[in-house]
Amino acid sequence: MSSPTARRSTVFVAVVAILGACSSTRPYVPPADGLIALGTWGGDSAGLIVGDSATHVHIACTFGDVSGRIRVSATGEFDVSGSYMLRAFPVAIGPTVPARFTGRVDGSVVTMTVTVNDTVTKTTVVRGPIVVRFGDQPRLGPCPICRRPIVTKAT
Repeated sequence: MSSPTARRSTVFVAVVAILGACSSTRPYVPPADGLIALGTWGGDSAGLIVGDSATHVHIACTFGDVSGRIRVSATGEFDVSGSYMLRAFPVAIGPTVPARFTGRVDGSVVTMTVTVNDTVTKTTVVRGPIVVRFGDQPRLGPCPICRRPIVTKAT
């Protein structure tokens, strides 16, 4: 037989679990250091590779880079500038062009949109939104060009 205290505790835990499951939003917990976590984030036709000094984004047969790690706001949002290669596969045809990387981190998921200022064709190109999950490998289909950014160290 359970004691009244044990029954009340069980009911309390069940109610909290039900309310939590029914909640439409969950609180955002920012990364401890305020930066997107180091490592590989993958999704359908998308990848995000975060290193100590560079972040690489791959969307379908295109890719871009951000210098350093991406800083995340207290609400999980980010907006940073970088460069983008729109004509990358099967042969990269440059130059890289300016781009804005915007989005949101929600736990182990990043949702990102890249807005590219294509100075070659004088147009704005929007890639995404993409959704990538921490620890998943990018699923890139026919465009196997995702790579870790090359960082040179000063001697």
